[in-house]
Amino acid sequence: MKKWLVLFLLLVLTLAGCSSTNSSTSTGEDGEWAPPKQVEIVAPAGAGGGWDTTARMVAKVLDEEEILEQNVGVINKPGGGGAVGWAYVQSVNNPSNIFVSSPPLIFVPLSGQSEYETEDFTPLANLIADYAAFAVREDAPWDNLNELFDAMKEDPSSVTVVGTSSPGSMDHVQFIQIAKAAGVDIKNIKYVSAPDGGGLTQLLNGSVQVYSTGVAETVEQVKAGKIKVLGITAPERLEGEVLSEFPTAIEQGIDATFVNWRGFFGPKEMTEDQIKFYEEKLKEVSESEAFANIRAQYGWDEMYMGSEDYKAFIEEQKGDISSILDELGLLQN
Repeated sequence: MKKWLVLFLLLVLTLAGCSSTNSSTSTGEDGEWAPPKQVEIVAPAGAGGGWDTTARMVAKVLDEEEILEQNVGVINKPGGGGAVGWAYVQSVNNPSNIFVSSPPLIFVPLSGQSEYETEDFTPLANLIADYAAFAVREDAPWDNLNELFDAMKEDPSSVTVVGTSSPGSMDHVQFIQIAKAAGVDIKNIKYVSAPDGGGLTQLLNGSVQVYSTGVAETVEQVKAGKIKVLGITAPERLEGEVLSEFPTAIEQGIDATFVNWRGFFGPKEMTEDQIKFYEEKLKEVSESEAFANIRAQYGWDEMYMGSEDYKAFIEEQKGDISSILDELGLLQN
């Protein structure tokens, strides 16, 4: 019996030792939850895009400003408009794994392209606002959004819009939202997808007439004199070289904006302490001078929201986007 008792005690001690390494039970010096060794930030896309850049810039600030004691790693999980990365976070189901996302987390499931939706994750904090730009070739006949939309009202088939995202996702809907406010029949707008980054090429070779993209993606081509930006979706003009030259839709009499919010999420089942940890650390990032410089570099606006405000904001966004997709006949969920 003594032999079995010894074995039993050894088993208990082994299990206790294993459980102490579980990230969900780790605590910091103040007794509150903290990741044990490393935070992994997932960018649900390939290198170079908005999610990847945001993840790497936030990781850089967390590390260099010593906001986190833990190591911070970034991994890319591209595919499915973000769905591959979301599935990865769900499968790992570890509060040390968080991911960066934006409106596609709403678009993709609503259009039936992912089984995961916003309710399957925990909003932690939003950090930035990015905006859309609508560009045409430098020799295009339109010099502002009103001229473009007047042409589209007369003959929608004469204009083809290209974007990186699939129909019913961000590059499509950001254009639709502004065009609708301008009085264009959105059901007859021709939109094509160039998922491998070929949208700019198609614009320059004349295959399409309008490029719907992020503001930052237009700057170099504008400086080179190859394209012109007819309008952006920000509430007011942005600051910075070239950026400050881009007129907003609002100043052109079109009462609409579109914000490409970008923030961080974790697995669904997170405790209040775990949420609080990330909420506070990401707020430190947002308020740092280092991240202010990064925002200026990429033309991002500051848009911090804590977990509860972020959750409410996303619900409001989901209602607006559902309405547009329904009107387009693309609502699947």
